Amino acid sequence: MWLHCPICKNKTRIRLRKDTVLENIPLFCPKCKQETLINVRQQNMSVVREPDAQTQSR
Repeated sequence: MWLHCPICKNKTRIRLRKDTVLENIPLFCPKCKQETLINVRQQNMSVVREPDAQTQSR
């Protein structure tokens, strides 16, 4: 099972097994370029903290 981004719902580069347990993992999405802190237990993902809104400066 592939892990999906909680923001844009696209696949990330992380693949999970049924016995995978992750705690406080920063998940980076290559498509929307967002990073989210997550927990995964028994293939159920929960978002610990979504990133704060950042201003873009050029």
